Amino acid sequence: MELSKLLQTLSEISGVSGREDRAEEAVMNLLRPYCSEVSVINGNIIGSVGERKAGQPHILLDAHLDQVGMIVTYITKEGFVKVGNVGGIDCRLLPAQNVILHGKKDIPGVICSIPPHLSSGDKSASKIDEILIDTGYSKEELEEIIKLGDTISFDTKFQILKNDLVAGRSMDDRCGIAAILYSLYLLQNEKLNCSISVLFSTQEEVGERGAKIAAYDINPDIAIAVDVSFGIAHGDDPVKCKPLGSGPMIGIAPSLSSQVSNDLIQTAEKIGISWQAEVMSGTTGTNADQFSVTRNGVLTGTISIPLRYMHTPAEVISLEDVKATGEIIASYIRGI
Repeated sequence: MELSKLLQTLSEISGVSGREDRAEEAVMNLLRPYCSEVSVINGNIIGSVGERKAGQPHILLDAHLDQVGMIVTYITKEGFVKVGNVGGIDCRLLPAQNVILHGKKDIPGVICSIPPHLSSGDKSASKIDEILIDTGYSKEELEEIIKLGDTISFDTKFQILKNDLVAGRSMDDRCGIAAILYSLYLLQNEKLNCSISVLFSTQEEVGERGAKIAAYDINPDIAIAVDVSFGIAHGDDPVKCKPLGSGPMIGIAPSLSSQVSNDLIQTAEKIGISWQAEVMSGTTGTNADQFSVTRNGVLTGTISIPLRYMHTPAEVISLEDVKATGEIIASYIRGI
């Protein structure tokens, strides 16, 4: 499995929260080789590995499918598009960004920016309801292509950087999907002492909604949420942020199962994979928060891939961290 090509494919698929159906077919095709069954249930992509048997644990592996983006809220008489945010968007980075508007067809646009020559000198960030998108179309032409409620994604191409780093949109959480696919690649044709459900969940960025309904239906014994966390850059807090390329971050929190966290740590150390502790004082801000309290409770852990520039058009991760995450998951499952 060539992880860089897999990540490029995943990164460049559009699927803003609530409109993940645009990504379904492509991601299902990537999952099918490793599963006996793959289906879409209430928007969630769910795959099955192995037959569920009494007396054997059932493991849920999750990464969320959706990406942050914007939504069309209004078209002005001049033909500019007003927007709302879908998920956490930092308005400081929006001016002059290239975007794609997903209507009856995809059309390119650019977020309006005031030239510095005309600026009043106010350097504060715009509010989301002040953002406008220029497509070149008139209001009448736009209304034939897009409607209120259509989604908008960043138009950023995947890039390979030095030292096994890559950059692109939607690494949160398409790199988690890649890590799970890599773990299934490593486990294929092996006899396991457990069965597995793979969940590529919807609407994580707007409240972990897909995870909540899927976990109730799947009813696993153990759940592992694979997501991203803060990769350290210049001046960042080393308590909250960890370096890229030094291994995935294993979650330690009162809301997580200490048994699962310890087993993941022991697994990493047993196979010689570097790992980093992600200590959280309460909940995790990931789908794990839904898994741990579904039905009568599920033993839940997290593995997070360090990522720089979260929720921007150019998120940066290490290929080695993705690979290591997949290896830890595969070895953990072998040890069940």
